[in-house]
Amino acid sequence: MKIDFYKYQGTGNDFVMIDNRNMDFPKANTALIAKLCDRRFGVGADGLILLENDEATDFRMLYYNADGKEGSMCGNGGRSIVAFAAHLRIIEAKTTFIAVDGLHEATVSKETIRLKMKDVPQLHTKPNAIFLNTGSPHHVQLVADLERFDVVKEGRKLRYGLYGEAGSNINFAEEKGNNEFAIRTYERGVEDETLSCGTGVTALALSMATLGKVVDNKVSVHAKGGNLEVTFEKDGAGFKNIFLSGKAEQVFKGVFL
Repeated sequence: MKIDFYKYQGTGNDFVMIDNRNMDFPKANTALIAKLCDRRFGVGADGLILLENDEATDFRMLYYNADGKEGSMCGNGGRSIVAFAAHLRIIEAKTTFIAVDGLHEATVSKETIRLKMKDVPQLHTKPNAIFLNTGSPHHVQLVADLERFDVVKEGRKLRYGLYGEAGSNINFAEEKGNNEFAIRTYERGVEDETLSCGTGVTALALSMATLGKVVDNKVSVHAKGGNLEVTFEKDGAGFKNIFLSGKAEQVFKGVFL
């Protein structure tokens, strides 16, 4: 079958994007999704996203990891699908949509998408790290000399060794200045380092706020694929009104044969 697709990226986190409002895409075909995401035999992407109709909101987001399996929430994917919905003229400047972790809202301003993330009621402190769920599970750990750090080796070790088969995304970070951090992420499902991870960037910001390493409610994060900003409000032991902001854009469109 011929599959019309679009390619989107948000700070280097790239996605095969498909308009599935007619429900033609065989989303149970794990092998097909993995092939579309394959960088040698397919389109190439960190994941595949389907946009579908939803009765209560503007649209529904379904996210699949590069291994073909349905994944948890993807922050950069959420920002990218908002850009895609605007391209399709489903939305204009504001939207609400449903994803695997519930309701989201977002605003569009040129190429910048500001996405509201799920509330995080609690964070768990581990030796030298913090674990939390920002729509996807994340381990956040500060390291020295992040640029030279072996993210794949150490990330894989923690992903399986500490969190078992279900696993967790593993984030390594370094403080760069007031409310400013650099991050590198090993993503489960991709099973490699990615250029950016939106839920990971969000997890980093909240973790650093919990550790008292930020002085207000706005954090700038530098991923390998670009810059993102996270704002939030403290809510007891957790956080609410969490927003992830940054660019998301269409790269190309095509037909997969």
